[in-house]
Amino acid sequence: MRVNLHDFSGHPFQAQLARNLAARGHDVLHGYSSQYITGHGRLEVGAQDPATLRMEGLTAGAPMVKYSPIGRSRFELAYADAWRQQLEAEAFDVVVACNVPLFALARMRRYFTRRKLPWVLWHQDVYSLGVAGEAERKLPRRLAATVRDRVERIERAQVESASAVVAIGEPFRAQYARWGVRCDHVQVIPNWAPLDELTPGRRANAWAAGQQLPTEPVRIMYAGTLGRKHNPMLLLDLLDATRARGLNAMLVVVSEGVGADDLAAASAGRADVRVIGYQPADVLSDVLASADVMIALLEPDAAQFSVPSKVLSYLSVGRPTIALVPDGNPCAADVRASGGCVAAPTLAGATEAARWLAEISAEPEALRALGERARALAVERFDIERIGSQFEEILAEAAGHARVRGGAPVLAAAGGSEGGMR
Repeated sequence: MRVNLHDFSGHPFQAQLARNLAARGHDVLHGYSSQYITGHGRLEVGAQDPATLRMEGLTAGAPMVKYSPIGRSRFELAYADAWRQQLEAEAFDVVVACNVPLFALARMRRYFTRRKLPWVLWHQDVYSLGVAGEAERKLPRRLAATVRDRVERIERAQVESASAVVAIGEPFRAQYARWGVRCDHVQVIPNWAPLDELTPGRRANAWAAGQQLPTEPVRIMYAGTLGRKHNPMLLLDLLDATRARGLNAMLVVVSEGVGADDLAAASAGRADVRVIGYQPADVLSDVLASADVMIALLEPDAAQFSVPSKVLSYLSVGRPTIALVPDGNPCAADVRASGGCVAAPTLAGATEAARWLAEISAEPEALRALGERARALAVERFDIERIGSQFEEILAEAAGHARVRGGAPVLAAAGGSEGGMR
């Protein structure tokens, strides 16, 4: 198959899937936004990668203005135009849309329909709920209701019209049912992390030395996006509560953007807080391994559909996790299964987590044992061959392919562009 796998965010496990599909003999163009600042995966083709793999960043003809409704809308529409131009330059059997912003995907959905181009929605977040929540916080009630109705119609149409939907959790099915959307084209595949790229390592490594991290304190680390779904001040609450219990600790935050800037301003002058920008993918294992305990955050209004995938990276490198998240979030189950701590995203929750950390740190082997347990859980769940096979079958069906004699998929008909369209 000729696959356009487009992950707007450029995250690690999506890039790993692109490599796996290419290794199976498919021609894969992995696209991502070159303007979106976040922690990226390996987005360059290396000497060991399959010859059928390409990776290309897309640049919109408008700047990305993240927190301006008008500026963000202009960017998203310009981004859709850039993606459309890429798709028109060559033929693809199927397109995968992952993490693509709501209005950009709305324009692309109409393009896919006009071109009868099969596409798969890899649904990572219900964006309309976030947009509606923001509108309710900032707009008069009647206008906010209008915005909510409009964005829900947009996202519902995306789910309805996709040739197939890959949702990352069962709550998505429930949301589709509330929208009145049938789910016979929906499959659930939880997110994962690339085990071959994120591996356990030594706390005292070259990255930690280069950052001049002191060796004595217990290192508490947050690595990833600090956006509107997160309260960065909880990180300081956790650190302060930990130190109040007599534990020598420091906080290392690897992030960029408004949340990281706010945290840096709030902790200015503190020797026990270090805010560092995003790090290259090839040193991420060392970055995470330099910590003793990792932190995940999520605010209550984002809890049902947003899953902090950073937790999966934490598990892969074999580090215990404190998750300050609502109890019903899927990552809470993962953290508990690995022996970590789950507490509410509140000051009381941070205090509870500090008590857990102080108790665990008092036992010399406890953190190491929890790290081994975390890595074992990741190895059990993050089998890329199994996951790759699941995606290959979904893409083949969406593209109108058929399996013959247990071998590679072949075109059911020339072009194969009609199969699976809804």
